Amino acid sequence: MASLNVGNLGEYLREQRRNAQLSLRQLADAAGVSNPYLSQIERGLRKPSAEVLQQVAKALRISAETLYVRAGILDAERDRDEAETRAVILADPSLNERQKQVLLQIYESFRKENGFGVGEPEAEENAVLDADGSDADIGIDTDAGIDAGPRRTAG
Repeated sequence: MASLNVGNLGEYLREQRRNAQLSLRQLADAAGVSNPYLSQIERGLRKPSAEVLQQVAKALRISAETLYVRAGILDAERDRDEAETRAVILADPSLNERQKQVLLQIYESFRKENGFGVGEPEAEENAVLDADGSDADIGIDTDAGIDAGPRRTAG
């Protein structure tokens, strides 16, 4: 099998696994992936999805964004601040998963509005924001016929 450009990721994962004093099998079990698949990732033969990287990061107790950068999913220089912000939101123990996802979508919508696109599908963003009405107070245009403007009256 030809080596993909993910060797840096594999070496980094191996180093993190060893620092955590986990065997390949233990990490694979903790991350919910197969032992052979994880071995191929560490050897640079497979490029894992963002979801798999997130599972591995959680098992290693490290930032998923760090793995995304090493895998080439995030651009290290351009997306460093965004990755750090996302990591802080995702690591906040006082928020549940739904709240984290909604907060990330709001953050991404503001970045888009300010000219920093993140490549997320707009329809997916709107579906979550419309479901709980959280977009009405922040001025996000959802194209769903909801008036997102201010609700104040002159007085």
